[in-house]
Amino acid sequence: MEVLHVDAVFAALDYLHWSCLSDYFPCLRGWDVDGKEKVIKAADETIKRYQNPIIEERIRQWRSGERKEMEDLVDVFITLKDELINQPDLMAKATNEIDKVVGKDKRLVQESDIERLNYVKACAREAFRLHPLAPFNAPRVATQDTIVGGYFIPKCSHALLSRYGLGRNPKVWVDPLKFDPERHLRDGSDVEVALTEHDLRFISFSTGRRGCLATVLGTCMTTILLARLLQCFAWTPPENAKTVDLAEAEDHLSLATPLMALPRMRLAPHLYPGN
Repeated sequence: MEVLHVDAVFAALDYLHWSCLSDYFPCLRGWDVDGKEKVIKAADETIKRYQNPIIEERIRQWRSGERKEMEDLVDVFITLKDELINQPDLMAKATNEIDKVVGKDKRLVQESDIERLNYVKACAREAFRLHPLAPFNAPRVATQDTIVGGYFIPKCSHALLSRYGLGRNPKVWVDPLKFDPERHLRDGSDVEVALTEHDLRFISFSTGRRGCLATVLGTCMTTILLARLLQCFAWTPPENAKTVDLAEAEDHLSLATPLMALPRMRLAPHLYPGN
């Protein structure tokens, strides 16, 4: 069974970045013209048959209280905790920083403020760590034998980095499922927080020669968007709810249910466009 499981995992990885004719001609869906759908479905069924019982048993252990400490990534995935809207004290710290740097009822956050909004950037950085855009980075091929992080990578082999696994690795991050922006501020309050992570403890804009060319633009847009959402509105969970549901879907990294939160204006009316 283990041999079948490993073979299925490698089959899924082999076809991960392939495309098929039905991607370009939707009318061919279901016909499996090139035979790839059959291979993927068989691999998926084998993986689920092997892994699901292990995951379900682990979920039972956590729910019954039998298991209380995280030992691996399965535990990390199962015990995901809450984020910023569900922690009003952290949101208040970010909002207070904005009010201190920008002033209240004077103007909106501008690009020139980004350098001094360290706590806001720490919140964004923590969100990147916990909730990456995709499960893996783009694949790379080793041009020569090399060793990375103690692992031998033979020439011509494909290398995939798990964005999800890096950001929630309990061997690297203390209490990895806790949304804790201050973990990015502990090197000193005067050190500017960056949204990039050159040591690849998580992946945001990647790094090195293959890193994102728009890192500066992405940092600017992310910080200003988050800062203005916090500056302009006080956010609370929906009516009749104590927290925002952040449970992830089973087959992708998006939320299982749409994100719902209630905004309340916290600035003078003249600062909102259209007023």
